[in-house]
Amino acid sequence: MRPFVRILATLLGLAFAAAGALLTLEVGWHWWRPGSAPLLVPWPRWQAALASLGWDAYAVRVGAGVLAAAGLVLVVLALAAGSRAVRLTDPAGDVSVSTSPRSLARLVGLTVRAQQNVAGASVTASARRVRVRAKSTLETEGELRPQLLETVSALLDDVPLARRPKVTVVVDSPKDRR
Repeated sequence: MRPFVRILATLLGLAFAAAGALLTLEVGWHWWRPGSAPLLVPWPRWQAALASLGWDAYAVRVGAGVLAAAGLVLVVLALAAGSRAVRLTDPAGDVSVSTSPRSLARLVGLTVRAQQNVAGASVTASARRVRVRAKSTLETEGELRPQLLETVSALLDDVPLARRPKVTVVVDSPKDRR
């Protein structure tokens, strides 16, 4: 969700910058040649069309509804893209501590990769779940998975997490494919 919000914010920023540049060009053109036609945008024609509309016109109501719906969607997206921090136990009453999911994943990944018979591992973490996908060439999933589950669980017990995440471990091994 965050990349979507970032892209949307960038596009909206670029649109506002382009509209500002266009407005600056039009104003400069009008100051330089007050009697001539507009440079790019037909402002007088738009002004005449808008002057004929009342606040109770169908087009005004539809436009207001579309803008309200778009604003509501943006608010919901912004709220959904809130902080994804992993809360740790507070050391004191006025102090709150958190870490990023990326650093928790790095910590778990370093521990998993340090285990015997693990050729590589990828880890994703959030406040609710830690997913480990390990690769082994010497052991099967049945042999290595319990060991990695125990290792990751012991590590998470040592980290002062406010809420313990669920741990999922998957082992890819060529021995399992035979």
